[in-house]
Amino acid sequence: MSDMRVSCALPLLVFLLVLVGCSQRGFDPVAEEAKLLRRDTEWADLASAGKDVEKIVSYWSDDAVLIFPGQPVLEGKAAIRAYVAESLNTPGFKIHWVSEKPVFSPDGKLAYMRGKDELTAPGPNGALATVHLRGISIWRLDADGQWRCVVDISNEEPPAAPVAK
Repeated sequence: MSDMRVSCALPLLVFLLVLVGCSQRGFDPVAEEAKLLRRDTEWADLASAGKDVEKIVSYWSDDAVLIFPGQPVLEGKAAIRAYVAESLNTPGFKIHWVSEKPVFSPDGKLAYMRGKDELTAPGPNGALATVHLRGISIWRLDADGQWRCVVDISNEEPPAAPVAK
């Protein structure tokens, strides 16, 4: 009878070991860095093209928070969607950024990156002006396996220091 229990329990034990082995996702920081930087680059390219509000907004999480210079804090997709649509409808508006150096949480579910943005929009006198921004973005690996930005903060770079003569 004990042989019968062992022979019945063995397939169950193998199944459980396979199930546990498959459910534990190993975090590979090199692979995730490449994945996150590629996703951020795709997003920057979409934003630069300025054609698809929904696609651009899809890179933020539903609970995202945006803190940009001279703007009220934006919270959630509805506010972000309205901001993006208004920006893309502004004559002369253009944005592009490059992010670098992702840093991951130990479990690989959160990351932050710094970046540099170039933003062109009408200035106070109506003429187009380009500002250079620096920022931090915080990303979360969502349940669907996609990285989404949850916090996006930027400010203007300081003016260049005068060159000593």
